[in-house]
Amino acid sequence: MRPNLSKDISIESFKDFYWLKEELQTFCRENGISSTGSKIEISDRIETFLRTGEIKNPIRKTKINRTVESQVHLSLDTVITENHRCSQDVRAFFETVIPKYHFSTYIQNYFKSNVGKTYRDAVDAWYEEEERKKDPTFKKKIAPQFEYNQFTSDFFADPKNQGKSRTEAIEAWNKIKKLPGSNKYEPNNEI
Repeated sequence: MRPNLSKDISIESFKDFYWLKEELQTFCRENGISSTGSKIEISDRIETFLRTGEIKNPIRKTKINRTVESQVHLSLDTVITENHRCSQDVRAFFETVIPKYHFSTYIQNYFKSNVGKTYRDAVDAWYEEEERKKDPTFKKKIAPQFEYNQFTSDFFADPKNQGKSRTEAIEAWNKIKKLPGSNKYEPNNEI
């Protein structure tokens, strides 16, 4: 049975169960912990609090002056900076260069990890990713905080679930997230 999320929960139980971001944020507010940031960041602060009683502050990200950024003329030679944002201006530029352009997790991560490269490099990376997607063995990476998305993707990838509905996948997810341990879909588990 899933325990209540309270100050008295053991670290093992906290880590063993699936918690909605809203539940984590409520716990934080009730205990004077910052409730901002990603689900992973919030979970990390709660775990620190449960282990040590310490209230860990979130890492503040410096804000950039958006008006200055939007006045910059974008071109294939634009250099990706540390403060790069995937803004509407950036989207509009890339749509002029790539006919069916869309932001993806892959390209957003590319911008973050390729400071100093140019938009020309980003265009090449976008096309390379589109080519990889055509490979039948290609499997899109799903970030760890999106456990539900990963579960349903794996559920439908299992041949024994061919023809099953999204409702059946959601029912399976609702069962597994209430159990202790991993929330990953395992083909051999009876859900």
